[in-house]
Amino acid sequence: MMQKDWQSLKLFYFLLAVGIGLGFSSCNLSGKSSNPEETAQDLKKEIQTWVEGIDPSGRGIDSSRLRSADMAKELYPSRQYEPVWVRVDSITPAGQSLLKLIESARRFGLFPEHYHAKTLTSIQSTFEQDTLDTGTRKDLGQWARMDILLTDAFLTLARHLQKGHEPIDSLKKNNTYQPEVYREALHKAIQTQDPAAALEALEPTSVGYENLKKVLPDFLRTADFSKQYTRLEYPYRDSTVFIRSLIKRLKEENYLDSSILELDAAALSQTLKRVQTARNLTTDGKYGTQLVNSLNRSDAESFLKVAITMDRYRIERESLPERYIWVNLPSFYLQVYDKESVALESRVVIGKPSTRTPLLTSQISDVITYPTWTIPASIISGEILPQVKKDPGYLSRKGYSLFDSEGNEVSADSVDWSKYSRGMPYRVVQGQGDANALGVMKFNFPNKHSVYLHDTNQRSFFANENRSLSHGCVRVQNWDGLYKYILRIDSALALQQGTSFTSTEFVRAWLNKKERHVIPVKSKLPVYFRYYTAAGRNGKLEIYNDVYGEDRKLRELLTGDKP
Repeated sequence: MMQKDWQSLKLFYFLLAVGIGLGFSSCNLSGKSSNPEETAQDLKKEIQTWVEGIDPSGRGIDSSRLRSADMAKELYPSRQYEPVWVRVDSITPAGQSLLKLIESARRFGLFPEHYHAKTLTSIQSTFEQDTLDTGTRKDLGQWARMDILLTDAFLTLARHLQKGHEPIDSLKKNNTYQPEVYREALHKAIQTQDPAAALEALEPTSVGYENLKKVLPDFLRTADFSKQYTRLEYPYRDSTVFIRSLIKRLKEENYLDSSILELDAAALSQTLKRVQTARNLTTDGKYGTQLVNSLNRSDAESFLKVAITMDRYRIERESLPERYIWVNLPSFYLQVYDKESVALESRVVIGKPSTRTPLLTSQISDVITYPTWTIPASIISGEILPQVKKDPGYLSRKGYSLFDSEGNEVSADSVDWSKYSRGMPYRVVQGQGDANALGVMKFNFPNKHSVYLHDTNQRSFFANENRSLSHGCVRVQNWDGLYKYILRIDSALALQQGTSFTSTEFVRAWLNKKERHVIPVKSKLPVYFRYYTAAGRNGKLEIYNDVYGEDRKLRELLTGDKP
């Protein structure tokens, strides 16, 4: 080739390269200008297009559904569609921080998938790859989409951390929807560029919530969420559906061959015995609460109970006093808190599922040594009346006395029991003594359910793993320590006020003599009966059985698609 021709060819390629470069510099692959000011305006227009396309249900951002659509739609027009978390060529430090927070949402007892985690990660990965390949951001539409999804994620996180997963329509109905709180949190996050601090300020500060947050990291470090098992509902509504689910669950851990569709009663019993032996359970070949709870136990299920419990703390948001009695029913434990420390702990027996212990808040009013027991009407109609109709001598054998409406004692032999089917116009009272169902001490507190804390004459029940066994009252193993704590606080208050008090020495003397005394409590120690199926206790995560099925509603909210 001639020298002149070669120089001409080089000049052609140079001009071609310059032309291509100018072409790429004047527009990106979305056809937008690369002039910074013009690109910024283009990004705002993209945000406006997305926002105006969001429908009332939150749809409109491709396949994503906004959970706080109303607030997002209000926010952007007020900002003239200025992006919150991104700029034309990068994610802001606050945006990066929020992305990391969403990825680690489990440390708040929340689920990353509720905050567009998968979609945001996908968009971010695409942008990073585009930058490596071409050195330019390609799609302002997706950039705008990311900003809106991050805003929705922040506002939803704020709402969930402050009010739990109650749907917006329920919050509005109860007049507890507070969008101004979430908008203020967003404003603070934008100002400080610290979304984590703005969100954490919305969390409850109760001891139980804080204890769960402290133990969560250790659990999450070793948790395996890849194992998803069929959850068994027990007690069941349909035995056929339950057995089918049970067989499916047993296949998942290779207790049964995958080809098996049905089992007769004998084969199922033999299989269950193998399962029970492998899991160190009572080997009876029967399905029940113990077996179902064991099969339902997994890291995914444990975390869901943590999430439900933390959500319940957010919904209830209680401000607790300096000293109080705390009975967490599913844990089967009573704790006395004194300045955020546990001053006393005791095993308890709570109501059976058929005779639940209610949730309540009250204050200890008095303590009674060697109490009598006036039997509730529900126990009379359900248990005592059927027995006494068969044999009037049943009352005397059990140490029960019968009284009419005027307080006169009535002989059981003088009553025509055939007249009564559901109730009777008499009080049944068990006299004081070591055989009394209330034991030797009773702790009274005002409540409409006629329940109380007390000792018991069936102390062997405290050794049971499942201690949901009573008629509704709470039996306390360490009743001795509880009354001493109450009287110690009472005596300290009395000394401050210069008033009289009952000493523990007097009470011990009355107990030794088996005397009945009513001891008024002046310090009015608060009592809380609550229901949480997870707890941080002694630095470890504890998971409890949902003995009353109270978690069902929150389970549906956390695992469903409601905003």
